Amino acid sequence: MKIEQKLNELGLSLPNPSPAAGNYLPYVRISNLLYLSGTICMIDGKMTHLGKVGKEHTIELGYNAAQICALNTLTNIKQAIGSLDLVKQIVFLGGYVNAIEGFADSPAVINGASDLFVQLYGDAGKHARAAVAVAGLPKNSTVEIQCVIEV
Repeated sequence: MKIEQKLNELGLSLPNPSPAAGNYLPYVRISNLLYLSGTICMIDGKMTHLGKVGKEHTIELGYNAAQICALNTLTNIKQAIGSLDLVKQIVFLGGYVNAIEGFADSPAVINGASDLFVQLYGDAGKHARAAVAVAGLPKNSTVEIQCVIEV
């Protein structure tokens, strides 16, 4: 089954690509690896999740924010290689959670992105990962993720 069809069956769709907010590229391809810049909780130019997990947001809402970041990453993958079906492996996911001091549940939040990749790609969606709580993120986003993909 095609990846975008799986997305639709999950009730999800790809957002429109967001322009880079600085002097960087949304992705860089070197040989068969695609390095994807960080994506935040934004759809069509509007932030969907602002603020800290543990203060303004629960872990469950953070999970949803991570899923939105993953959708933005998928949009960038499609823009880079033309089709989500050309992904061979999600290699690495770096996840950052805007959270209160001492927050220890970043992995549960970043699972929102990891779980979506595994739902879409099966074993090829399983990846190495870091899940880190941070004091702040661009535009006060609740989550940011970055990935490396094999194509």
